[in-house]
Amino acid sequence: MYWRWALRILSVNATLHGRSAQRFYCTTRSGIFRNPATICQKSVLGCRETFSWCSHGLHDIRYHVQEDTTSAFEEPVDPFSLVSDELSAIANRLRSMVIAEVPKLAQAAEYFFKMGVEGKRFRPTVLLLMSKALHIPIPQPTADRVFCSLKKELDARQQRIAEITEMIHVASLLHDDVLDDAETRRGIGSLNMVMGNKLSVLAGDFLLSRACVALAKLKNTEVVSLLATVVEHLVNGETMQMTNSLEQRRSMEYYLQKTFYKTASLIANSCKSIALLAGQSAEVALLAYSYGRNLGMAYQLIDDVLDFTGTSISLGKGSLSDINQNIVTAPILFAMEEFPQLREVVDRGFGNHSDVDIALEYLFKSRGIERTRELAAEHADNAVKAIEALPQTDDEDVMRSRRALVVLTRRVMTRTK
Repeated sequence: MYWRWALRILSVNATLHGRSAQRFYCTTRSGIFRNPATICQKSVLGCRETFSWCSHGLHDIRYHVQEDTTSAFEEPVDPFSLVSDELSAIANRLRSMVIAEVPKLAQAAEYFFKMGVEGKRFRPTVLLLMSKALHIPIPQPTADRVFCSLKKELDARQQRIAEITEMIHVASLLHDDVLDDAETRRGIGSLNMVMGNKLSVLAGDFLLSRACVALAKLKNTEVVSLLATVVEHLVNGETMQMTNSLEQRRSMEYYLQKTFYKTASLIANSCKSIALLAGQSAEVALLAYSYGRNLGMAYQLIDDVLDFTGTSISLGKGSLSDINQNIVTAPILFAMEEFPQLREVVDRGFGNHSDVDIALEYLFKSRGIERTRELAAEHADNAVKAIEALPQTDDEDVMRSRRALVVLTRRVMTRTK
């Protein structure tokens, strides 16, 4: 029923792969610029990088980290491999933390924590890397046994933040799927479709309660306040999405505030919590927050692009899900700036297929997709700047972890699912 949309994507891909339209984008310390056939190199945290931003297939972005043999710091790092052991330990602990006395509730609560459906584990990876990136060497002389004990305790507390964050995230997914009548999630049937809305809501509530118990055990009131605010933001963001006026539906500012509440707040406040538990200064905690906020915003903006350019198989959920649920996102908002006549369609909502077709036609005639990617790239650039601004260190592990956060940020820009 969206044949024009499908043909448009095929046409655009064919044209771009035929090199009749090619652009390269380069991220610099000062921001984003466009320059045909430009490849930019710079050094970030001791890592020589090459950014080749080209529009193959609706501005597919390529990112390369080049190895410089002059320093061990400059060896390419895989963010997920760097914390693979900790991720496995967290996954096992999460499975044990969501065990419930009532069998049906236990089955529902562990639905997305079972092996094979844990998702990308993006948030735990960010937080584990942030904890390593903010490591503070304990001044010598300190007894090795005392040092090991202190480090082990700090690692455990910071890993607890990663676990809490993942439980809050999954709880929000369960609740969102009920509100959106979603049918799939992470490539399998959504819990609300498999076990019903009521049990799905209760499972989400149960995960939030488990997260609260784990949070209380940290005995840090500032961290408790930060993560409690996250839950408040999730509720506010979902409410903003469900109840908005015509003016708010057309507002980029409203959309960005909602996006912060629904996606970026969790990563931002969790990164700040990691810094606070590490005993870092207010300035460093703010840099950690800035990294998480900008990373989260970039992530959601790319998610909104993929909703139009991805496939149900690659996304693990239905494509065009936002527009089919009458949700206006950045690509449509940017397209509406170029084609004011699209506003009438947005105001009517997307209740019938012809309006969806019209909106998609305007979208692909516009720079809506491209401008959304550019905005995401600006946030990614700001996230990298936050990592670059962290206090200097000669610790190789710290440097490697910071570089991994930079690499992870670029992967957000190139992801296809």
